[in-house]
Amino acid sequence: MSHSWSSKQTIGTPMAASGSGSEVHIALKGLRKAFGRKVVLDGVDLEVKRRSSLVVIGGSGTGKSVMLKCIIGLLEPDGGQVIIDGEETTHLKGRDRDRVMRKFGMLFQSAALFDSLPVWENVAFGLIQGRGMRRRAAREKAIETLAKVGLGPEVAHLYPAELSGGMQKRVGLARAIAHEPEIILLDEPTTGLDPIMAAVIDALIVSTVKEVGATAISITHDMASVRRIADEVAMIYQGRIIWHGPVSEIEHSGNPYVDQFIHGRAEGPIRMQLTKG
Repeated sequence: MSHSWSSKQTIGTPMAASGSGSEVHIALKGLRKAFGRKVVLDGVDLEVKRRSSLVVIGGSGTGKSVMLKCIIGLLEPDGGQVIIDGEETTHLKGRDRDRVMRKFGMLFQSAALFDSLPVWENVAFGLIQGRGMRRRAAREKAIETLAKVGLGPEVAHLYPAELSGGMQKRVGLARAIAHEPEIILLDEPTTGLDPIMAAVIDALIVSTVKEVGATAISITHDMASVRRIADEVAMIYQGRIIWHGPVSEIEHSGNPYVDQFIHGRAEGPIRMQLTKG
């Protein structure tokens, strides 16, 4: 592709050098991932500032979730680099991978709670299994963390099936931040929620990220959420980042793909590409 729109970062525009100091927490360089003949990531270049909240937007199947899984190490890229705190982590294994994983907390799209465990054990799972914390201390930490997402101690002994969708999202967020991670990844945090509950979850994300002092990367289709939680926005299209800039500039990106997406227009270059292929 050979687009040359004026924006903070567009297709064909090189990233700023990753040597810009400790301000850059996560850097992706030429990240590629394919499943068989289907190319999902086709040279993703992206930098995420420390303690900032980046939201990645893009249509279904454009590689947003795959990118998150490559960052956290659930998928191994076919090419390119994932650099965290200046360390290339792309192909780490064993203890080195475990060490890097401790920096992360993740909220999965469906909350991904363990049905057979009560809420407090879901929240404390990483503390007990990953860090060897004693159960009593882990339970206290879980209840303390649940309070941060607006859930009282009476919820701790309930099971996921007894919770509403919004409560399950809160529990998932509590689990993601229980060990006070440096980096929080959020995969469609408001999917399936009504607008009021989505706004509640967004407010919780903003407050908890600030309290923990974490760097956050979220992916979503919900532009209302984008405007509430983002410091910066990046759009992925055909496996590459085609625009990256402050959320305050997204309405004036100068990028027709971004403009069509954020306004939900049926007509535009994205539709043209789909009809051709």
